[in-house]
Amino acid sequence: MMKSSLSLLGASMVLALASFSPAHASVDADAAQTLLKKNDCTKCHTIDKTKKGPSWKKVSAKYKGKADGQEKVIKNMTSGLKVKLEDGTEEEHKVIDTKDQAALKNLADWILAQ
Repeated sequence: MMKSSLSLLGASMVLALASFSPAHASVDADAAQTLLKKNDCTKCHTIDKTKKGPSWKKVSAKYKGKADGQEKVIKNMTSGLKVKLEDGTEEEHKVIDTKDQAALKNLADWILAQ
């Protein structure tokens, strides 16, 4: 009985600790950055400086922690919506050239982790 209780306690502790791990721990940063470079995203965006478009830190600050944050970041990358640029002009946002949902989620999670 005591051994069974200790095993249950140990399993509970492992599950509890796993829930504290950050969500971005599973992000494949290399894959995300490769997709960014392949799609020329770095022409308009950087991690922490504003170029033609907002920095990824600014995008992260806008969407991080929101229930639909990942979904909104993916929508911005895949729908060709008109976006307002830092200089006040508008243009259609370039669409990411992939249909791989896992790659899109990984990239969105990488952006949200900035």
